[in-house]
Amino acid sequence: MKDETVEAEICLSNVMCSEFLRRHPENPILKKTDWPYMVNSVFNPGAIRLVDTKEVLLLARVEDRRGISHLCKAVSADGVKNWRIAQSPTLYPEPKMRPEERWGIEDPRITWIPELESHAVIYTAYSQGGPGVSLALTTDFSSFQHYGIILPPEDKDAALFPRRFDGRWAIIHRPVSALGGAHIWISFSPDLKHWGDHKILIPARQGGWWDAAKVGLAMPPLETPEGWLVFYHGVRVTAAGSLYRVGIAVLDGDEPTRVLYRSSEWIFGPTREYEQVGDVPDVVFPTGYVIDDDGDTLYIYYGAADSSICLATTSVRELLGWLKKHSYLDVI
Repeated sequence: MKDETVEAEICLSNVMCSEFLRRHPENPILKKTDWPYMVNSVFNPGAIRLVDTKEVLLLARVEDRRGISHLCKAVSADGVKNWRIAQSPTLYPEPKMRPEERWGIEDPRITWIPELESHAVIYTAYSQGGPGVSLALTTDFSSFQHYGIILPPEDKDAALFPRRFDGRWAIIHRPVSALGGAHIWISFSPDLKHWGDHKILIPARQGGWWDAAKVGLAMPPLETPEGWLVFYHGVRVTAAGSLYRVGIAVLDGDEPTRVLYRSSEWIFGPTREYEQVGDVPDVVFPTGYVIDDDGDTLYIYYGAADSSICLATTSVRELLGWLKKHSYLDVI
């Protein structure tokens, strides 16, 4: 009887997880054929709801047919269809002005910073020395104040918190060690340019775990009454290749170096054909979200197989309730 109860609980856990992130029936909502100019693929968008119009703006990663990526904005009233896509790139790599962008710019995360009255766009700048973390501020997604590389290669999967902690800005990012290992880190800065006090925040697990090969931040952290809700991708290497899936964690609201909860299971994985077949198979890669006026419904925008942009919705309240019962902080 005990074994049956445990099995039933595991089954219920998996069913509930599979229902947390509900794919939109019109997925993929944006494809390369939607673009007004020739491209190879569109994926991994940053997302924000515009304050004045309440429209959803995506800043998509667009890869051209050379293999070089730039960023291009698309705006929609409902965040699903009738996208108004910019006729030309919104942010284009400028290697003469910014040599770190020689091989393209990728995977933006957007955070509204009330203190600065600006959107912070953190993106990966791909240099000859590898990928690094770059920052640009904007108020209108037409002109940008570039800070350049703020965390050197090899580093990526980064996003800012929207406010300071004890007078310092905080950033989540994912450096890669020459000794192996790719863990999620947190760092602090007084001015958005000079970063230090680096700490491992969410390490990759070991052994056969779904997130044992490497982990990286998905979307910017979301402040909730329980703390900062963090979505992250975990990678498991299989005989067929790397498998990207999504888990969640909660950080302390005032001390974001403290991990309060971390999901033992992945909650979202590549199960649809458009997520399993593409330039990079078996990838779901959330990089942006907007939250509904109800403060609970989360609209998550993700890249599918490095080839298209998709949408899933979830309830923050349900996610947090599930996470408290299915948290496991050890890495072994």
